Amino acid sequence: MDASYIFIDHVALFFSTQCSFTLNVSGFPVADMTQVTLPQRRVMLSDLITEEITGCFQQEQIKELKLYKIANELLQTERAYVTRLHLLDQVFCAKLTEEAGKGTFPVEVVKGIFSNVGSIYTFHSQFLLPDLETRMSQWASTPRIGDILAQLAPFLRMYAEYVKNFDSAMDLLKQWTERSVQFNAIIQDIQSQEACGNLTLQHHMLEPVQRVPRYEMLLKDYLKKLPEDDPDCSQAEKSLNIISMAATHSNMAIRKMENLKKLMEIYEMLGGEEDIVNPSNELIKEGQILKLAARNTSSMERYLFLFNNMLLYCVPKFSLVGQRFTVRTRVGVEGMKVLETSNEDYPHTFQVSGKERTLELQASSEQDKEDWIKAFKETIEIFQQKNETFKSASKEVADEVSVKELGKRAPRWIRDNEVTMCMKCKEPFNPLTRRRHHCRACGYVVCYKCSDYKASLRYDGNKLNKVCKDCYFILTGRADAEEPVSGKKRGILEIEAAQVSGNSFLCGFLQYSTDRTKPCQRVWCVIPQHDALVLYLYGAPQDVKAQCTIPLLGYQVEDVQRSVDHPPTSFRLCQSKSVHCFTADTEEVKLRWLKVIRKAVIGEIPECQTPVDDNLANGCHEGVPDGS
Repeated sequence: MDASYIFIDHVALFFSTQCSFTLNVSGFPVADMTQVTLPQRRVMLSDLITEEITGCFQQEQIKELKLYKIANELLQTERAYVTRLHLLDQVFCAKLTEEAGKGTFPVEVVKGIFSNVGSIYTFHSQFLLPDLETRMSQWASTPRIGDILAQLAPFLRMYAEYVKNFDSAMDLLKQWTERSVQFNAIIQDIQSQEACGNLTLQHHMLEPVQRVPRYEMLLKDYLKKLPEDDPDCSQAEKSLNIISMAATHSNMAIRKMENLKKLMEIYEMLGGEEDIVNPSNELIKEGQILKLAARNTSSMERYLFLFNNMLLYCVPKFSLVGQRFTVRTRVGVEGMKVLETSNEDYPHTFQVSGKERTLELQASSEQDKEDWIKAFKETIEIFQQKNETFKSASKEVADEVSVKELGKRAPRWIRDNEVTMCMKCKEPFNPLTRRRHHCRACGYVVCYKCSDYKASLRYDGNKLNKVCKDCYFILTGRADAEEPVSGKKRGILEIEAAQVSGNSFLCGFLQYSTDRTKPCQRVWCVIPQHDALVLYLYGAPQDVKAQCTIPLLGYQVEDVQRSVDHPPTSFRLCQSKSVHCFTADTEEVKLRWLKVIRKAVIGEIPECQTPVDDNLANGCHEGVPDGS
């Protein structure tokens, strides 16, 4: 409260004759101000004003102290972070590079592992940390940090390269630790040093991934404590918007690492016999359960691991080193059904049936049963949305290279970053078990299973080249008895992103999420001209199948206002309990999407928009996005 308002308020009390509450004057309760003498009123007024002003000053001091603590925490954690970056760049990377120079192992391996960590170290040690140290030394005269972060936050975009390379780096590190004795010896020697703190190289490499979300958390806390009229408020909000976008990618990488760590733990529990360590596998639920025998009413103790694509039905086995299980049955989620059953002798039962086996199970309680049934149903629903309904044969190669020209001229290769799934079998790529390969005949990006063929290509002097399955049968003139290319109907999502993007009302990248608590995913969004009331979401501009579609008719469009939790470029689509959250790169891009979507939700045909990115062709032009 302002001191002038306090003074006016209590002066009114000074001249009043009646008081609605009881005052204490010289230790006696007084309700009638006429009983209070003039000197007593002066003392009362002085005491009240002093007390109120002191309280206001104390509150201001507490707020300033909280802001200082946040800024100081940022400085202290930044110092510790720069020390870790020094360890990564100047110790691990430097010593491995030195050894690679002797020809022990390729230098490219070291570069592939550490990516651009050198640039990140330079930025933090020479720019951000010195600026923070200078500001904290001048905090009495310049109590703010928003301006520093707003100036330097754009440089945090360099983390995108590091995070994107993280999975591949972990793969390379594991591969060469096992392959090269010298490589492993150097890492083990550094890890044994005191500077490493008994932590592995993998742990230290995760710190840059975790750092950006840390900035986001501290900055949100700083903004909550900052008065709305503070001049640093706008700068802090500006830097938060930039940092939040970078934090999204880091959070996704952290989740992947945590998921892989959990998969490795389960892999060890199963004795290393099940091939489950795959980034595309996600553990949904695990726990003990009882299995009811089919021929009698006896029950047996079992253990379930429910993943996004399969159920592992396991039998516990004796072990002195923690939990161990033997997999009795692997049941695929495709075609799976779950039913609640009733049994007078055994309560809390339900049935899980799949192509491989049907299981009648008993939970420990009614709540446990409901949790299992809910987990199964949600997993089945998500799996069906992504896969089951939309299985079909791959598109004929003639769209890119005609059958007559196949093998006679070199194709245009689809870039790796333009697809997230095999363009033939549509299984998602991952750096461990399903890598990207190019068909030398049609240029499609396919997995190793779909490229395990060789055929002679005329444009390459009739040499044998790796080709996809479809091209192999066309080039060799053989018939594929198992899966004829033209024998299946295409599913709803079996529409290539490049095909619809070339003839669309609007297309481009947006950040997408269906849950505010979960990190956003960068997706390629298209509203095609042939289906103007539907929004198609793809993983990348050249994917051959959409991840999902959103029928826009009937949705409510909400333009999210600027806040700590939402950047100003966000908007939402809401219908009943269904909420889809989007974030554009700029305000201008958001307005273009809102203009098109607001017409689609009421059943009107939108107007063609100008391209949302200079590097990406828009739907109203007969171009195909290059995915850059």
